[in-house]
Amino acid sequence: MIQILKKFGPGLLFAGAAIGVSHLVQSTRAGANFGLGLLWALLVVNLFKYPFFQFGPRYAAATGESLLEGYKKLGKGVLITYFVLTFTTMFTIQTAVTIVTAGLASTLFGDFINIKTWTVIILCFCLIILFLGRYKLLDRLMKIIIITLTISTLIAVVFAFSKQESSLSFTQILPKNSIEIAFLIAFMGWMPAPLDISVWQSLWTIEKRKDEKGYVPKSALLDFNIGYIVTIFLGISFLLLGYLVMHNSGETFSVSAAVFSNQLIKMYTQNLGSWSYVLISIAAFTTMFSTSLTTLDASPRAMHKTTELLTNRSFKKGYLFWIILLVSGSILIFFYFASEMALLIKIATILSFLTAPFYAIINYMLISGKHTPKEWHPSKALHVLSVFGILFLVSFSIWYLTIL
Repeated sequence: MIQILKKFGPGLLFAGAAIGVSHLVQSTRAGANFGLGLLWALLVVNLFKYPFFQFGPRYAAATGESLLEGYKKLGKGVLITYFVLTFTTMFTIQTAVTIVTAGLASTLFGDFINIKTWTVIILCFCLIILFLGRYKLLDRLMKIIIITLTISTLIAVVFAFSKQESSLSFTQILPKNSIEIAFLIAFMGWMPAPLDISVWQSLWTIEKRKDEKGYVPKSALLDFNIGYIVTIFLGISFLLLGYLVMHNSGETFSVSAAVFSNQLIKMYTQNLGSWSYVLISIAAFTTMFSTSLTTLDASPRAMHKTTELLTNRSFKKGYLFWIILLVSGSILIFFYFASEMALLIKIATILSFLTAPFYAIINYMLISGKHTPKEWHPSKALHVLSVFGILFLVSFSIWYLTIL
């Protein structure tokens, strides 16, 4: 079993980065507010985003380069656009995921420390992990977290089903008013993750290739596919938990991270039993901690590489500079918007969805063009899915912008 797990890495890191706000917060909210009515959105967006995420490890394993080198080959303007988009979103994204993590830490370990202090502690703890072990430690730790999360979530779903007396309603819903449509776009924006994570995936794939020579393109694609399946499974699981435990309960979620976390855990334990407190708390906290950890590593890693490519210079302390800047900026934003968790999440998720067409188009152009060996070009089915995926992302973005 241990030998099998060693072969996996970037795929589970993808799962760790993806399974966070999109699952614990947005999927649970979707289940609580709409029942299983948005199951179609979860499945469709996972289907149409799949090719563009997969192109990250496919390109990196086939060429030995990250997507960032590929973006530069498509034109310096593409790389500059990536730099600007990432710089304008990475602080909000890191703050959004850390706020939820801090709220859960307060619920799980006690509120004797305020949310702001928990935020600083979590960010510093993540820094220590990354500085001590960098990719290797992150790789090993994420395997433990994802296995723990999957098992604990599965148990929670089974017990929730056992207490369900009425039959499930699979009636699907298409939101109509502006508030519901905004939630739908935000839900799909981070489901299973923002598309720029494809860049992170390519960078992690390069790191994995350094540690394991046998990590060939086929291994990279298998690794990614397993991680992707895990994210879909857990997305559906949290949607079910929201539906089975919270739907029609009369509760409304608070915008405060601490209050939201308490509501989440309380509602689970009230419906599943007090025995589930530790189980649900561990599942929720590991979900968000894994996201905080992977995003804190990936954004600085990507910005460091992008800076080097744009300036044609090597910066030994580049990763350190960007990670310190990200931590500092996130803390600053958090101290000003600590009570507006819902607003921060809404902004971050909607921005991610609106920028998704850019990543979808350039990833497709890169993997289908001359810079990728022909034997690793997408299959005809993947070509068709990519075209439909781009049309889907563009259409929904235009639809949302027209109702603003």
